[in-house]
Amino acid sequence: MRPARRFAVVALVALVAIPGVSAQAPAAVPTRPVLTAEQMDTFLRTAKIVSSRAVGTGVTNTRRVTLSDGTTTHDAQVQVIDEDKPVYRVQGYTEFNFRDCFCFNIAAYRLAVLLGLDNVPMSVERTVDGRPAAVTWWIDDVVMDEDARRKSSAVDPNPARFEHYRYRQRIFDELIQNRDRNLGNLLYTKDWTMWMIDHTRAFRLNRDLGKPAELLRIDRALYANLKTLTAESLVKAVGTTLRKAEVDALIARRDAILKVLDARIAQLSEPAVLYTPAVN
Repeated sequence: MRPARRFAVVALVALVAIPGVSAQAPAAVPTRPVLTAEQMDTFLRTAKIVSSRAVGTGVTNTRRVTLSDGTTTHDAQVQVIDEDKPVYRVQGYTEFNFRDCFCFNIAAYRLAVLLGLDNVPMSVERTVDGRPAAVTWWIDDVVMDEDARRKSSAVDPNPARFEHYRYRQRIFDELIQNRDRNLGNLLYTKDWTMWMIDHTRAFRLNRDLGKPAELLRIDRALYANLKTLTAESLVKAVGTTLRKAEVDALIARRDAILKVLDARIAQLSEPAVLYTPAVN
């Protein structure tokens, strides 16, 4: 996937399962201006909200808005959730120091950029209806989510690409301790890019890994970027979207992830764990 493609302003496709999608060629779309990261950031922060409607899923009162600056018109996701609970209980599950915050969408995007990941949508902070909010780029050209992919038995015609995104997703979710990676917030576009969305319940304070046995492989670029990640570089990237305790916990999980990967390298060899992706 070419990095610039994530910023193309193209027609939105409904989130539906399409049987046999792997055999279908992408439909032609009109040629539109391509936004740089800086232009997209400005657009999300300043473009006028011309319409707004409830998304209708989830529990964070997420809204889908249409933005326009007179030249570009595009949709975005708006979340204003910001809750802290010393004890959170739901369906037999108990969590202490629970936090559900729009700011984590922003932190996840900035961390992804720092690590060289290009499949977390841009998210910026903006005041919407008098409340601070995360305004997140609405992913273009979506064909299905992970739930629909499984139900339709759709498969990526390039298995190596699918595995590459899966390896990265597992590393990223362990790093941010994302406990809300349900099947609806992994999206696939027509080119089989896997997008990771909705991170308001990530960045927990637990320093232990959730599923270390699933950390099987990692691409060399991400491995190198994990090794150079520090608390200082993280804070510089994410600003005030993370608290000190959240930063410290993330760095501890980074250390744990590298320990698991390095143990696998020692046991199986470097080529068995580290790889260079060939993703189109």
